[in-house]
Amino acid sequence: MSRLDVTEKIINTKVTQGLSWADVAQKVGQSKEWTTALCLGQMTATPAQAATLGEIFGLSADEQKWLMVVPYKGSLPTSVPTDPLIYRFYELVSVYGTTFKELIHEEFGDGIMSAIDFKMDMQRQADPNGDRVNIVMSGKFLPYKQY
Repeated sequence: MSRLDVTEKIINTKVTQGLSWADVAQKVGQSKEWTTALCLGQMTATPAQAATLGEIFGLSADEQKWLMVVPYKGSLPTSVPTDPLIYRFYELVSVYGTTFKELIHEEFGDGIMSAIDFKMDMQRQADPNGDRVNIVMSGKFLPYKQY
């Protein structure tokens, strides 16, 4: 058994039971974005969160333990993603990455946006020309230090 096996069981159960990530997140007590990342093997659960997910997805005690192991982060099988939706995010960074970097450095100075102290909110935005995906990402600014 591995973390990947547990992730696959969670996805299989979600599909067969017709669950939504928002419903799972509500039971876990976290955002749908973070909870989805947890269930897909990218975050670490507390014992209480693992137990809740165990109840939702029918996970054994051993399977729940895998949810509490710090994962190897980064879930893409290739450096350039082939899934069309994920590729568009890669394209955003390819096209706008230097713009993000330039504007962050201009506004904040020499540093980075944290992916650890980070929040994300994804919402569907109605639009008469076709619904839009609205993603807001907020990461703490971490300045490089001199030493």
